[in-house]
Amino acid sequence: MASVEKPIESAQDIDQGEVVKVRRQAPEDADIEAFEEAQNTSWSDVARSCFCHSGEGWFKIFFGIGVVCFILYWFLIALELLGTSAKCLTGCLAGDLFSEANPVASVIIGMLVTVLLQSSSTATSIIVSLVGSGLSVETGIYMVMGANIGTSVTNTIVAMGQMGNGDELERAFAGATVHDMFNFLSVIILLPVEVATHYLYHLTKAITPDSVEKGQKWSSPFKIMLDPIVDNMILANKKLIAAVASGEKTCDDFYPVYCANNTESYETCDPGLISCNKKSGTCPLFFQNGASQADDMASAGVNLFIALVILSLSLICLVTVLKKMMMNTSKQIIFKATSFNGYFSIIIGALLTILVQSSSVTTSTLTPLVGIGVIPLYQMYPLTLGANIGTTVTGLMAAGVSGKVNALQVALAHLFFNITGILIFYPIPFMRRIPIGLARMLGRCTRVWRGFPIIYIAICFFVVPLIIWGISELLATKEIGTFAFGVVLCILVCLLVAFLLFSWFKNDGKKKSLAYFAKKQRTNEALQELPANMEYCLEEIQKLKTNVGMIDLETEEEIGLVPDKALETERTEVAMD
Repeated sequence: MASVEKPIESAQDIDQGEVVKVRRQAPEDADIEAFEEAQNTSWSDVARSCFCHSGEGWFKIFFGIGVVCFILYWFLIALELLGTSAKCLTGCLAGDLFSEANPVASVIIGMLVTVLLQSSSTATSIIVSLVGSGLSVETGIYMVMGANIGTSVTNTIVAMGQMGNGDELERAFAGATVHDMFNFLSVIILLPVEVATHYLYHLTKAITPDSVEKGQKWSSPFKIMLDPIVDNMILANKKLIAAVASGEKTCDDFYPVYCANNTESYETCDPGLISCNKKSGTCPLFFQNGASQADDMASAGVNLFIALVILSLSLICLVTVLKKMMMNTSKQIIFKATSFNGYFSIIIGALLTILVQSSSVTTSTLTPLVGIGVIPLYQMYPLTLGANIGTTVTGLMAAGVSGKVNALQVALAHLFFNITGILIFYPIPFMRRIPIGLARMLGRCTRVWRGFPIIYIAICFFVVPLIIWGISELLATKEIGTFAFGVVLCILVCLLVAFLLFSWFKNDGKKKSLAYFAKKQRTNEALQELPANMEYCLEEIQKLKTNVGMIDLETEEEIGLVPDKALETERTEVAMD
């Protein structure tokens, strides 16, 4: 096999800022070899491996499947609780962000709101409702483009749960960020096209009927299974977010929470961020009569912490059980069993997302499977594309419930935006390799420093979007002074980006950066191994003393072999010296 520049086994593989080329397989190289071997594997081999077991073997398989389903249930509960808590924690801020804005700012608003709410389905539903209430269709189209990007942050967070294993983290992070790369690239290409031609607006305008009848809301069967636990803990008040977004009310208008006759029920209470259950009429555990906004946000923070704990534990258990179940199965058998046609995988991803009504849940559930090598990266890519298609169904249903033509037009624009992106970045092999290659590169960065995912999320989903938003607002103003300041700031940012690119490619910036992050990783590894190394050193020192006949005064004193007077004399002499 030819030498590969990556992956790096650990931070020790980087010395003095130079990438060491090693003759070893990268995880993705091993996956490609297994895929090639899988092409020579027959389906009869797969059948023998999957269905030829003893009675004890079948018992272990069914028991393992039951355990996986149980863990997966709690994993989904954690994701649902995480999303609900995020809505309650950031609902007021997210609602305030919705407003008419220039195209670039609208994309950033849609992205940030989705990141804050941890749900593209909720974000797109609110956007569709706002369009039905007066928000312009063009602004709504730009916002759903941003919502497409924001939805991928959840599975990126889930990938961080596999930090304990370098190979698994590299695969999982690549599997999560392939979704990011597709969404970023689609917006980068299609946003200028939409601004210049308004093709999505005109296309959806042409196919939208003159009137839309109101429909009924459809509940996912998964929601029905998860709601009894999550809704009894905390329930987000989506009406508050929509009211704040439309400008009808502010968050202060909902506080303090008031319940007539001190009776906590759906009929008697005017809720804030945390609502009561309309179906059962009861209020969740963390609902408080007389609560302030700070009280509701504190309750949401507690639930967010609980969700992260459950998510981490269920992820660790899920990965452990799946690895044990797959232990005796060769990789080429697994790859053969999962080697569906890419277009069929898109359909599977879309159907799964329609069932759970959340692309975040679909991709977050698949990410750990990519980490342990069950699903290869090239198979994860079409599944995420299907998830993007499936999540648009939620917007279409919200438009049907609203009964507004403009709302339906934005929902259709969301659908055609994703279809256009897929047509650009999937059918042509060369274009397909771009997002996959970028995701692999990001996965390899975790080899250098395992804290890289945190920096990636902070920069890509907060720092850079906020900078772009600020500059776009300055350039969109009609005041000459503000516009001039925006131009100067834009030039400075462009010069900074050019300088960074020059330093990265021409001034050893890449080597210096890799060396810096490798040093941080070595420091972290050294701190983690310090207690074990100290114990080892002490044991070796004791062995050395024993071999050369040295007397450990403290030890000899404990067993009474050295007179106390002799010890006092020796200690006094040492102190005087």
